[in-house]
Amino acid sequence: MRKQTRRRLVTKGDLSDGDRMRIGILSDTHYPDKTSYLPDLIFDIFGRKKVELILHAGDLTAPSVKETLEEIAPVVVVRGNLDLPSYPEEQVVEVEKLRIGMIHGHQLYPLDTQTLKYKALDMDVDLLIFGHTHRFFFETYEFMEKRVAILNPGSPTVPRFSDPTFVVGEIKDKKFEFETFKPWETQWKYP
Repeated sequence: MRKQTRRRLVTKGDLSDGDRMRIGILSDTHYPDKTSYLPDLIFDIFGRKKVELILHAGDLTAPSVKETLEEIAPVVVVRGNLDLPSYPEEQVVEVEKLRIGMIHGHQLYPLDTQTLKYKALDMDVDLLIFGHTHRFFFETYEFMEKRVAILNPGSPTVPRFSDPTFVVGEIKDKKFEFETFKPWETQWKYP
């Protein structure tokens, strides 16, 4: 039996700022196992944008990171391949009727768009957030008569063949829009 946690965190009546909600989205922070520094830009942007929820798609690797992020907003985390087993493998949260699935991605083989589309359908979500590749990815698909968006926010600390990234999303009327932020640029210039 797979482990999945479902939460209803926000209802339309709970939203602020004209019925829109801002969400901080990140993955693969790997602090302190692969980096000794969490970019201040993460905390600055999440604070300045007034995010009301933070979604972390795994490989948090230190509970202290979650505690620090919780000073800004509630945090939902899924377990990555380097996390302790205290986090669930999958989560589904609902924000203004938009169903958001979270998974790290190391459980899926191959970790490609076809597998991710099927996972989104299996979880019955509109948006699937995953990590593991340390590389930003976003695409929307019409698949089996359902529209599914797939997002990997990348890694803000240990990118692979890309610039370090994290995301601030905005949800209003079941629509998801986002901005990507880069703590610094690399020679890859991606995204």
